[in-house]
Amino acid sequence: MESVEEYIERHTKYSDALALLRRILLSTELEETIKWNAPVYTINNKNVIGLSAFKNHFGLWFFNGVFLKDEKKLLLNAQEGKTKALRQMRFESINDIDKNIVLAYIKEAIENQKLGKELKPSRKPKAIIIPELLANELNKNTNLKSSFDSLATYKQRDYANYIKTAKRDSTKLSRLNKIIPMILKGIGLNDKYQKP
Repeated sequence: MESVEEYIERHTKYSDALALLRRILLSTELEETIKWNAPVYTINNKNVIGLSAFKNHFGLWFFNGVFLKDEKKLLLNAQEGKTKALRQMRFESINDIDKNIVLAYIKEAIENQKLGKELKPSRKPKAIIIPELLANELNKNTNLKSSFDSLATYKQRDYANYIKTAKRDSTKLSRLNKIIPMILKGIGLNDKYQKP
């Protein structure tokens, strides 16, 4: 794994500018590390800022930049619609860097991290798609449907996928016959593999 110095030297087009940004970052309480083959600056082991260089620009990645006030309108969302919290401050030359403004953004990012401002990824459970064969059986047998509905979501998903992944109809049918007694007993497909 290359060092921060090697990363900066490798990006010869922007090495002076990257070195300047690095000095600004190191003037704060942030700790320097390498993650994803690039310099990352952390506080309490939480990612705050990344330093990066590309073909036509270089800059700072603010991991929770969505919370920055951005009064100077310097931050970009690199992938609109996909990127939620990450914001990038881009530069094309060392002359674009205003040390005081950059430092103010960095200090705000540090303060936000200390306050615990983080955008947590939403964990919306995916809808379970019940294969037709299993759905028909559940509709015919109210005890089976009641037992299935009382299973944990992940167990329902396991059963649905077990039927869905069979290629041949005969395999689907034999799998269905295998799981009906298990569902009625409230047993998950993979319970025997679970640690007690």
